[in-house]
Order: sequence, then structure tokens, then C-alpha cells
Amino acid sequence: MRPDASALRHGGALDAAIARHGGRRKDWLDLSTGINPVAAELPAFPPEAVSRLPESGLERTVLESARLAYGAPADAGIVAAPGSQALISLLPFLLPPTEVAIVEPTYAEHRRAFAAAGHCVVGIDRPDDIADTVKIAVVVNPNNPDGRVFSRAELFELYERMAARSGLLVVDEAFMDVTPDMSLASEAGRPGLLIHRSFGKFFGLAGLRLGFALTTLDLAEQLSERLGPWAVSGPALVCAEALLGNDAAIQATRQRIRRQAERLFEAVLDRRTPLIGRTALFATIRHERAGALFEALCRRRILTRPFAERPDWLRIGNPAGPDDAARLRAALAEALDEIGGER
Repeated sequence: MRPDASALRHGGALDAAIARHGGRRKDWLDLSTGINPVAAELPAFPPEAVSRLPESGLERTVLESARLAYGAPADAGIVAAPGSQALISLLPFLLPPTEVAIVEPTYAEHRRAFAAAGHCVVGIDRPDDIADTVKIAVVVNPNNPDGRVFSRAELFELYERMAARSGLLVVDEAFMDVTPDMSLASEAGRPGLLIHRSFGKFFGLAGLRLGFALTTLDLAEQLSERLGPWAVSGPALVCAEALLGNDAAIQATRQRIRRQAERLFEAVLDRRTPLIGRTALFATIRHERAGALFEALCRRRILTRPFAERPDWLRIGNPAGPDDAARLRAALAEALDEIGGER
């Protein structure tokens, strides 16, 4: 049985999996997303965080905390949104329709958003493949779902090429927080550069819906105006103020995620499922019957992420701890034996 493409377009569709395979939510191990499975400790919420509209002063504090946490210059533009997805969806409508090149395979919402706004979108394998006619380039770094990483030097060279033609380079750094030395955030504010950052993936608080764009002052203002007032909720701003301004919490979260990633790597080691790539928050494996493997894991109440466009790929997110990692390792071995294939 093939996964339901509409229900499983993205990870995290646990209700759909339960409807098809049964069980209760507490029975399932959801490894279908690239989100830290251990949520950061929430700060105490003052009553006005939910009873009043967010104050502009709090948003300014959060933007400054984000600027410092991501290493963006003081003169860079920065805008907060209810998730980086909101910024991904909005950005193409602020730009005149043109030719857009996206390094693929990658997060499909970039292509979907630019196409919806009337741009001509082409997929390319590497940044070096961008044609001279392209005015907007999109790179996800580290890339989702194959884990490819592009060096700062490689992307800055691409930026200079795009800037020379008055173009725009969009770098989606949703999975960058564990490896900040690779980020282009220190270059934010340069004309023709926009960097997406995700708050929820790193801190395990995706439900808060908070993301940022680092770019020029002008483009940040345009994005902010289109988002409208009070775009980010009070609780999200309170959490961001507490966590983005806490270097000790950031460092501890990085170390925790690195331990998770090592457990995941050990759990998926099997020569029947070679590793395509990995980031600090997920690993992607290959199997000629990845759809059958997905279903076999679902029968064991473990949800992973299949890809209709890559039917031999399966992405698996970090287990929260040793017990979940051991459960995954055992279930994966059983599932592989069930669907057949060489040892």
C-alpha cells in the first residue's frame, strides 16, 4: 500500500497514520519530522501574553535577540513571522515574476510558492549549474531531505554571481542551528541576499510557529508590511525572548541534538539501507522498497517520512533518547526482514 500523498505531503501527519494503521497517539514513535524531539523548557507566561495583543517593544526585543543569536550584523533587516513557512510562501509575491533556480531535491514549498506567484521555476543539481538568465536562486543548507551541505565559500561565491546581475540569493537555513559556523547570517543585510531561519525545529517548539528572515532593511520592511500587525503571537514572542537570549540554553540544546543524531545514525546502520545523507536532525536512507518499509514501520507504530517523488528514499528524524533509538533499531531490522532483501 502506498502512502497517501495528500495526507503525508509533509512529516508530522500522525493523525492520518493512526487513522490508517490504528493505535493510540501514545503508542506511536513519530520520527517523520526534522524537529528536535525534546522540547525546550517553556518560560512562565504572564497572563497578558495571551490576553493582550503583543506589544511592539517585546517584538523589538525578540528581533534583537534573534539577530545576536544568529550572528547577523546590526544593520541587517530582520522580520519575524508565524513560522518560516509563512515567509517562504509570502516572499515570491513581493518579487516581479522571473526565472528562479532551486537546488533540488529539496523542501518542495519553495518551488510551490514561486510557481504560485507566477515565476518560471527550474530545478538544478548544484549551485554551479545556475544559468546566466536566472535572477533568483534558492538553496537549502543543510539540505532537506538529502543532507547535502554547501560551504560558506561556495554560497558566498554564488551570492556574488547573483548580486552582479542584480539578482537574489535565498538561503534556507532551517537546519543550521547546530552548525552556526556554516551560516551566511553574518553576511545578512547585503543587497540581494535573504536567509530563512526556523525557531521551532531547533528548540522542539514547532507548534509555536515562529521563524525569521534576515535580509536588507527594505525587503524586511516589505515582508513585515505584508504580514501585517501582530503577526507573531504573544506566547511565541515570550518563548523567543527567553530562549534566543539564553546562550547556555542554546549550547545545551546543540549538545543534546548532537547526541540524538549519533543515536539515530547508529540505529539506522544497516547495509540493506545505505545512508543518502544526514543533518543534525534527521537521516535519509535508501531502499528499493522504501514504501513497503514505511508501511512495515507503521505497523510497528513508528512513523517516518516517505517521498512520492523519490520512492526509494525514507527520512527518519531523531529519537529523543536511548530507549526510542533502541526501539527504532529493532523495528527497522524486523521490518527489513519482513519485506525481504539481502543482509
